[in-house]
Amino acid sequence: MRSLYLAAAIAFLIDQASKYVVIFGLELWRIRTIDVLPPLLNFRYGENRGINFGLFDGGSDTSRWFLIGMALVICLAVFVWVRRTPMGVWAYASAGLLIGGALANVLDRLIFGYVLDFLNMSCCGINNPFVFNLADVFIFAGAIGLVFLSPDSKAQTEKGQ
Repeated sequence: MRSLYLAAAIAFLIDQASKYVVIFGLELWRIRTIDVLPPLLNFRYGENRGINFGLFDGGSDTSRWFLIGMALVICLAVFVWVRRTPMGVWAYASAGLLIGGALANVLDRLIFGYVLDFLNMSCCGINNPFVFNLADVFIFAGAIGLVFLSPDSKAQTEKGQ
């Protein structure tokens, strides 16, 4: 379980630090775009009031609090699940990445009313209009890690019989 707490703290801190440095330190909020390694990596300022890729972007205070509540419920559910299920260190770390990333985005919603996004990646003549942040990367990596590293419940049930 220690790897869960450590991964969550690291994901949370890296995401928040990256947003502070890029958005406020480099003043991305003001200049809106910085080409880092075009077209592969660019910084583009974004305010996400919905979920991934701006889906369910209602912009209302009700939707904001709904998304905060939903993220907290999911974090709690993942935490309870991994506490009750014996897992390896990497599965616990994956859960920590997911929880830490989600909580970092929750903090953004609490402070700003939206999630700060700044990463944009395009390639091969395709112009990607979407922006994301490192918390999104941690959430995705954590979810994928849990899919591949958590114990197979069917196999566990068969072993117990």
